[in-house]
Amino acid sequence: MARANGADGARKTRWAWTLATFFGAGRMKPGPGTYGSLAALLLWFGAAHLFHPGRLALALATALAALLITLIGIRASTIVERESGREDPGFVVIDEVAGQWIALIAVRPDWQHAALALVLFRLFDIWKPWPIRRLEALPAGTGIMLDDVAAGLLALAVGLLFSRWV
Repeated sequence: MARANGADGARKTRWAWTLATFFGAGRMKPGPGTYGSLAALLLWFGAAHLFHPGRLALALATALAALLITLIGIRASTIVERESGREDPGFVVIDEVAGQWIALIAVRPDWQHAALALVLFRLFDIWKPWPIRRLEALPAGTGIMLDDVAAGLLALAVGLLFSRWV
């Protein structure tokens, strides 16, 4: 496990910090969660336009990526929470990446639908309607990740309903 000393002299697990901050997006101010969501959206959009998958292939790849980043993100955010000594630190944005990718699962790869997924996910992530807020109480990385997974699922559902009328 690669470790480095941070500015405060504490040992940090490099892979966990890199992933949890999504390669530094979580260090951007103000609103690191929005930067994490935007980075996830841009990565998804870029991959969709670089590889030109069909709609089903894009949906499956997005779902798989969201699942993998969620599973790895639980571990990474648990480590960073412990090493930082802060509960659910704001600079951990891997949860926003997972939630944003979930919100994008069934989205057409155009700017209008991607922007709608971004707005809906950020709305539900910030607002945290019941029962999403209850998921934050789960321990460490599980709570960090699963409330955003739930916000992503809600954004996906609302986005699908909205796209039926537009």
